[in-house]
Order: sequence, then structure tokens, then C-alpha cells
Amino acid sequence: MKVILLCDVKGQGKKDQIVEVSDGYARNFLFPQKKAVAADAKATSELKSKEEAKQYKINEDRKAASALAEKIKDTEIDIIMDHGADGRLYGSVTAKDIAAELSKKLSVDIDKRKIQIKEAIKAYGKYSVEIKILADISAKFVVNVHQ
Repeated sequence: MKVILLCDVKGQGKKDQIVEVSDGYARNFLFPQKKAVAADAKATSELKSKEEAKQYKINEDRKAASALAEKIKDTEIDIIMDHGADGRLYGSVTAKDIAAELSKKLSVDIDKRKIQIKEAIKAYGKYSVEIKILADISAKFVVNVHQ
């Protein structure tokens, strides 16, 4: 009997997967515990439409991420920091500071965890910083730190 799994079942398969199981196993275990439904025409068409909707959402997210990467690419942001008597910065410039300034400049919400700083920014100057929007979509921009 072919069934569509509603959750991960050890030894059978993952959620939303169509698997072949014995009739008794399906009737006595999977169906009563609501771990699977019979793979009839209605259920398979629902599964197919669910997968198409999921793929559509992934494609839309990728388009939005690409647009954001183009918007961020080659952008320069300025961060003003105070310094001590010897000219060194108080603390360092963090990803939170960079995300706040970038969000303010571009009017988009930027997550600080996506910003990757190669080395700590503890002095004045220009620094190249990368933001990783998705696993394979990233953009580089410049951070100017001055007083």
C-alpha cells in the first residue's frame, strides 16, 4: 500500500514522502497514530501543490535576496567613533553597529548575524565587509570608520 508520511517515521522515510508499506502496518500503526494517509489521487495532488508552493516561496526569497545584494553591493557607510588621547578607538566596531548604519542608509532590515567581519575593526580607516544574505548570495561593501 502506498502512503504519504505526515511526519518522519524511523525505518520508513521523511515527512511528505510517498512510501510503500504493508497493508497491516498502514492500517494498524500509521493511520491510527496519524503518521500517514493513503496515497490516493486527492492526497497526492495536495502534496504536489504543497511542494509547488514551497518551491515558489524559495524562488521568491532568492529573488528578494538577489535584489538586496545588488542594492548593498558597492555601498559605502560611515561610522563615527570616539577615540582616546592616544588616538585609538574606544572598543571596536561591531556587526550590530554596521547593521544599524546599513539599515538606516538603505531603509531595509539587516540582520547583524549575516554580516561577516574578517578581523576586528579597532582603528580608523576603510574596511571591506561581506554580508551573507543566503547560503550562496552575498555582497561586499565598504565601512569607513572616522571621528
